[in-house]
Amino acid sequence: MGYALMFGKCCACGGLTSFNPVKVPSVRINGTKEPVCKFCIEDANKKRKEMGLETFNVPEDAYEPCNEMEL
Repeated sequence: MGYALMFGKCCACGGLTSFNPVKVPSVRINGTKEPVCKFCIEDANKKRKEMGLETFNVPEDAYEPCNEMEL
């Protein structure tokens, strides 16, 4: 059994991030799903909560390796 961990640029801040490719929060840009890093999604959720908006649901393991069988 193996595990997978993706690396890519956050579409919000441009920083390098590692993530579970199946569960990471993402934004569709020009038809392609782009990852949002943990810092940016937590910041967005904080701001949304302050404005009385619903926060984004982020799986607990969105930034952890996933089992290869999930791919």
